[in-house]
Amino acid sequence: MAEKPHMNLIFIGHVDHGKSTTVGRLLYETGAVTDRDMARYKEEAAKVNKPTFEFAFVMDTLKEERERGITIDIQHRDFQTGKYYFTIIDAPGHRDFVKNMITGASQADAAVLVVSAKDGIQAQTREHAILISVLGVGQVIVGVNKMDEVEFSQQKYEDVKKAVGDLLKSFGFKPDQINFIPYSAIEGSNVKTKSPKTPWYTGPSLLEALDLLKVPEKPTDKPLRLPIQDVFSISGFGTVPVGRIESGILKAGDQIVIMPGGVKTEVKSIEMHHQQLQKAEPGDNVGFNVKGIEKKDIKRGDVVGHANNPPTVVSEFKAQVVVLHHQNVIARGYTPVFHIHTAQIACTFTDILERKDPKTGQTVEQNPQTIKTGDVAIVKIKPTKPIALEKFSDFKPLGRFAIRDMGETIGAGIILDVTPVK
Repeated sequence: MAEKPHMNLIFIGHVDHGKSTTVGRLLYETGAVTDRDMARYKEEAAKVNKPTFEFAFVMDTLKEERERGITIDIQHRDFQTGKYYFTIIDAPGHRDFVKNMITGASQADAAVLVVSAKDGIQAQTREHAILISVLGVGQVIVGVNKMDEVEFSQQKYEDVKKAVGDLLKSFGFKPDQINFIPYSAIEGSNVKTKSPKTPWYTGPSLLEALDLLKVPEKPTDKPLRLPIQDVFSISGFGTVPVGRIESGILKAGDQIVIMPGGVKTEVKSIEMHHQQLQKAEPGDNVGFNVKGIEKKDIKRGDVVGHANNPPTVVSEFKAQVVVLHHQNVIARGYTPVFHIHTAQIACTFTDILERKDPKTGQTVEQNPQTIKTGDVAIVKIKPTKPIALEKFSDFKPLGRFAIRDMGETIGAGIILDVTPVK
């Protein structure tokens, strides 16, 4: 059986609009979750008095989450359609957990934005839409869920479709990057097959729409870049860094360098899904065993490259940022935490070069003193210590970031230019 192309899919949307239920329903309809599993989830849902939550329970496997009825951590689950093999990155909708969502969005090939037909656009709908646009997720399926709660009204669907379409267009999405589907996750209408309840709708079901997505080009011809997510020390086996290859190819026997530390080593072996690989490509989440290196020499946020083409280590970078929400204004000298690929590092705004109109992209002010919620700006940023990152135009996943402060995401952006460490 030929291996299906793989895609990472992120589910985003406002907290009560049915993301987890949608994901659970998709896993069930594609056979990733069995009838027996479902019966068990149904029983558990009834126990905690949430009778319609069985589909949500499929993803909310953490006990604490079940009791609180909120999705906290990012759960990775796989399912297959006729055409693709998908890994779902289930992004928490809850505000405190946006940090996880950013890690997810920066790995997603496509997004499903779940919007309730009853409630339409909410604060998080808008916030998540800005994030996926700034983070460069190029394909979006807008799932207009809870159609059962509006009696499958075509008018309700058209209203939400227009509002969300206008919102996404204002963030630079083109109509051909967006697909809209009216459905009901609870009932399963228009999820796997077309529902007789929406005779007015002629487009694909949710599963059919997933097969219309396009697999992004694999940047195999670019230099190797692999941000490290975790490092394990396995007895009898040695040190095993784990991460997702963003560009290039990793082979057993390769001479690699890990930046910013400049640690050089050789790749002894590579493993993915408990199978040994001779080589791994962009999109592969791999663990690899390295020679003569201790666990303490490598950490999350480091980036692996080939010894003859090391990852760029920068002392400063220029970026385009969007301020999502900040209680006051941002001025030079402000030092929040930046989440760049798998790294988290405090960085200082050293200069604000220009402020732009978010709708048109035109510059409205040169060298402003401050920027505030809703602004898009070109800024200069200095990390508090050297970090390996790249320009967005060269390596998208290593050139986008989110900014966190006071327990919330205050902005996101892309790296336009870098000043390498001398």
